[in-house]
Amino acid sequence: MADPRKERAGEGEALLRRLRRLKIRAAAAGTADRLELLALIDDIETVRRKLLRECAQLDEERRLATVRVAAFNTYARVARAAGAPQRRGH
Repeated sequence: MADPRKERAGEGEALLRRLRRLKIRAAAAGTADRLELLALIDDIETVRRKLLRECAQLDEERRLATVRVAAFNTYARVARAAGAPQRRGH
């Protein structure tokens, strides 16, 4: 099974472009064209849900990166403290 993160990588920009196109179509659709408007509403809702999922995924990746940076910094401090004694100036 494919990694869903790889499938959606960079999808945010494409979704935003799709949302702009839907907005243009919605503005051009007449109020009498009920079926077209219903289809547009469904498409817009689909794009909105996908964008919300991508935002949640990015937020999780940001959180994990923050945790990793904190761990790296802690590791570096411990390594410096446990390392060879520092030399004093000549």
